[in-house]
Amino acid sequence: MALMAVNRIVRTWDSMADRHPAGRFVDACLRGASQVMLQNNPLTGLLILAAIAWGSIRTGTPAVLVGVLVALVVGTLTALLLRVDASSWRQGLFGFSPLLTGAALPTFLAVRPLLWVYVVVGAAVTTVVTLALSNVLGTWGVAALTFPFVLTSWFLLMGAYQFARIRISTLSHPALPAPPESAHVPLTVEYLATGMAKGVAQVFLIDDWISGAVILVALAVNSRVVALAAILGTVVGTLVAVGLGVPGDPVGKGIWGFNAVLTAVALGAVLYRPSAAVTAYALLGTLTTVGVQAALTTALTPLGVPTLTAPFVVATWLFLLPKRDFAPIPHHERVEEATAVTTARPKH
Repeated sequence: MALMAVNRIVRTWDSMADRHPAGRFVDACLRGASQVMLQNNPLTGLLILAAIAWGSIRTGTPAVLVGVLVALVVGTLTALLLRVDASSWRQGLFGFSPLLTGAALPTFLAVRPLLWVYVVVGAAVTTVVTLALSNVLGTWGVAALTFPFVLTSWFLLMGAYQFARIRISTLSHPALPAPPESAHVPLTVEYLATGMAKGVAQVFLIDDWISGAVILVALAVNSRVVALAAILGTVVGTLVAVGLGVPGDPVGKGIWGFNAVLTAVALGAVLYRPSAAVTAYALLGTLTTVGVQAALTTALTPLGVPTLTAPFVVATWLFLLPKRDFAPIPHHERVEEATAVTTARPKH
């Protein structure tokens, strides 16, 4: 019943949005928010924005909410002015990477008037980078995912070290990588569960477990399978990191969960048809994501920039490029395949 009610709400909204250009623009923005989690649902996007609003205000970082909203609008508008494919634009495919750029810059840089110029320009550039990478990666048949956000944000954050009027806030300054001094993690249900919920929210750089729970509800509104995949991702990512001995503070903040969440959703519920084999494949990809995140953290520490969602992008690309077809093969195709193999088999 709840699912039917949600579907009615979305259909009503779609009908209203189609009647006016402003409605279509708002719809594209809402879908852009949902596309961060590889979903195409305006209600999911609205709930995600609500989760960001709650988390940013509760953690005393309202600038993140402002950055998200500004960048989402600017990125979507830039794509419209560049006359991108109308269908892709309407699905929010040019809004999600700018949104993440808008979340990252106020998170890591000091909130000053010039920062908002940085956010606006960064959001517009992220849209251009999305178009560029989509053209390049299309030759290999893989999507750009969130890499336009990652690449643009890396350049903007590294560039900030050279600008006196763009000040570093929470970025760790460049340093040689070193093993952690302590691997102690409070192994309590409350600590781990909170960290896992934050792992979902950290996709949007939000350090709040309630926001993570709301995002899971937002995903379930569109697909329960996707919500379950997100839960699997944050649980596996967190537990594997704990088992390998990462420091406790990043675990509690969900730092080791968010990339794993994205990989689990992408491989286990969106880009491949869900099945037992796909679940096992996605689990392997999620485990790989943790290793990639650790490696990239080591590699990027001398540059003084975070990994962002690069571990998710790298791991997902590696598990998409083999182009495995996990869809169940219909019975008649299995018969034809068996016949072909028998015919081709050499006689002794």
